Amino acid sequence: MKATGIVRRIDDLGRVVIPKEIRRTMRIREGDPLEIFTDREGEVIFKKYSPIGELNTLAAQYAQAMNRTCTLNIVITDRDSIIAHAGVPKKDYQDKQVSKAIEDIIESRTLYTYEAGKEKLTMIDEATEFYASVVMPIITEGDIIGCVASLQNEAGQREIDQETEKKLIQTAAAFLSKQLES
Repeated sequence: MKATGIVRRIDDLGRVVIPKEIRRTMRIREGDPLEIFTDREGEVIFKKYSPIGELNTLAAQYAQAMNRTCTLNIVITDRDSIIAHAGVPKKDYQDKQVSKAIEDIIESRTLYTYEAGKEKLTMIDEATEFYASVVMPIITEGDIIGCVASLQNEAGQREIDQETEKKLIQTAAAFLSKQLES
């Protein structure tokens, strides 16, 4: 465990303030759910809770099915990182943090569609040949959970039209949202 050198006291209501530097580094925002664990050495561990992380296997299967049937490159994220993908290199995308541009799209709660001639947004900050074609946030009971995105590469030919691609991505986001509600 990494030591920060920051000491905080618990107040009379049992609260402790997580320092701003740690919240910024860990991308913890006001209202984010945190899991609390203890270990055998008596340490208390806070971990960001990802509701969609519970659907990791289902999300991966859904991404693979969309990739096989529609030849779409699919990425499914929580609010901060990629949890499932298909059609893109695993080493490049597995458990990587989403880029600031994609984080902004997720926070906007609206469908994003790439338009020819506009800036190409990548899912992750590292240079990659893939850019976001369609991104739809996953919203469950009013809370933003993550997103479903289809990616395009420079050399790739589109096998389905963009309207169909948009509907497929919206359907995937709605399906995963419903799975989280039940």
